[in-house]
Amino acid sequence: MNEIIKEIEAAQLKENVPVFNVGDTVKVYGKIKEGNRERIQVFEGTVIKKQGGSSRATFTVRKNSNGVGVEKTWPLHSPNVEKVEVVRQGKVRRAKLYYLRDRIGKKAKVKELVK
Repeated sequence: MNEIIKEIEAAQLKENVPVFNVGDTVKVYGKIKEGNRERIQVFEGTVIKKQGGSSRATFTVRKNSNGVGVEKTWPLHSPNVEKVEVVRQGKVRRAKLYYLRDRIGKKAKVKELVK
């Protein structure tokens, strides 16, 4: 039984998974269905959480829109996620950046990782 589930999950995995970490600013290109039409909408923000493994892996992106914090959780291997593009890499020392929810303005920024 367990091997059957693993085979099904392995078939659903994406071939080219984007490499990004918590604290990075990313653009997520998500497919949106409106009636019988389909379009791609870009959601740009900071990755505050990555969790799960294999086909259940998800990541949460947070952005400020008109002064209101908006968070969206995306499945990493979903066919509705067209691609994930890293805009800039962040320098953080935490695995989960929940503290960004309480901060406003410049305090909510993550320092850029300079290589």
